[in-house]
Amino acid sequence: MAVDYTVIVVYLAGMLAMGWWGMRRAKSKSEFLVAGRRLGPMMYSGTMAAIVLGGASTIGGVGLGYQYGLSGAWMVFTIGLGLLALSVFFSARIARLKVYTVSEMLDLRYGGRSGLISGIVMWAYTLMLAVTSTIAYATIFDVLFDMNRTIAIILGGSIVVAYSTLGGMWSITLTDMVQFVVKTIGVLLLLLPIAVIKAGGFSEMKAKLPTEYFDPLGIGGETIFTYVLIYTFGMLIGQDIWQRVFTARSDKVARVGGTVAGTYCLVYAVAGAVIGTAAKVMYPKLPSADAAFATIVKDELPIGVRGLVLAAALAAVMSTSSGALIACATVANNDIWSRLRGAIKLSGGDKDEPHDEVKGNRLFILIMGVAVICIAIALNNVVEALTVAYNLLVAGLLVPILGGLLWKRGTVAGALAAVSVGGLSVIGLMWGYGILANEPVYYGLLLSLAAFVIVSLATKPTDAAVLAAWRERLAGRGAEAETDAEPATATQ
Repeated sequence: MAVDYTVIVVYLAGMLAMGWWGMRRAKSKSEFLVAGRRLGPMMYSGTMAAIVLGGASTIGGVGLGYQYGLSGAWMVFTIGLGLLALSVFFSARIARLKVYTVSEMLDLRYGGRSGLISGIVMWAYTLMLAVTSTIAYATIFDVLFDMNRTIAIILGGSIVVAYSTLGGMWSITLTDMVQFVVKTIGVLLLLLPIAVIKAGGFSEMKAKLPTEYFDPLGIGGETIFTYVLIYTFGMLIGQDIWQRVFTARSDKVARVGGTVAGTYCLVYAVAGAVIGTAAKVMYPKLPSADAAFATIVKDELPIGVRGLVLAAALAAVMSTSSGALIACATVANNDIWSRLRGAIKLSGGDKDEPHDEVKGNRLFILIMGVAVICIAIALNNVVEALTVAYNLLVAGLLVPILGGLLWKRGTVAGALAAVSVGGLSVIGLMWGYGILANEPVYYGLLLSLAAFVIVSLATKPTDAAVLAAWRERLAGRGAEAETDAEPATATQ
């Protein structure tokens, strides 16, 4: 294992080195939070694919393939569909807004009073997303070093917190690009063909497995519908995804680069399901479907290649973890703390003193990172935590966000009602039906939609001046110049 250990150690050291390099570039709020809004198509596509394809997509995707066969691709496939829909229909308008958070977009659209409550919901989602990604380090480091769960979480989480705190989005962008390359080589170019060959090829796989393993809809129509509702729609509105859209140097880059990344996700989905199906042939009686990835890597890959593929799994987890972490810190600082600080100033409790925005955001990443590691150590059930996060996101924020983009009659009162009714109802329904039930997100979303439409129609339309300013921003005009951004050339 010495060669494999060396590969992993070199990879982790490289991540920290890029964090240090990114710190030298992140000299302004724009550079620190959205990489100066100047990523070109190549860098944008790679980093967008890296953030959406995390540990759940890699380890979990292979596990679903082991359990259901080729139809196990649907979870990751719906993530790719969501990214394609975001890129084709919404990303250009989102990029032109020149904001930092989803809540800022809601304030622009509705007139400035929905940001705090939507920020709290988004913060809860990004926090739990970061926690679930951090928990996954325990699985990978256990395979690598037979390491204690708590130590594994602290080690993996500390590395991500370190490079994210140092350089913000620049460090995360650079590390994500490396992680994208490592994942492509490790999973698509190495593990996929080796797994199929070791299983005897597709003809042998078909001969040894039940026919439902090769049914594209074998996982079940209701499950596929739920995946679409949670993951496809979740891709449209998550702060972690939007913050990557904000890094594009133009709306064309956001649209084209995102489309390339979404297509890559579809390929990755099928690859994971095929690897899992091959693992079922080789190891028909594993104690857990999620153990399929680690087992096939540990037992079937040659020295060196095994280290690279495990580095690919680490890359998948780290990219999602770092993206969720900076999104969580951005929301906490810009949407929650800054508003509370503003309220304190208005009440005379604090003086309006200038502050270093980069330093402030860096501090919030550090604080949120420590909180994520502590929660990850205390929490065991990853699936339940992720389900709570996505249910809150979709039921609470999907309607006011898409309603604001698509329906001019929507009002701030309707948006607040949708967030409140959707968020509270999905929590109550999860309590009644169970966290993993499908009904909470179904009914929560319908109640949110009803509240948005009814309250919007019953209240005064949004002020014409607010809508006019909104249309100007959507067209790429009217945004305040970002004086702290450097006029450097775009990064390809």
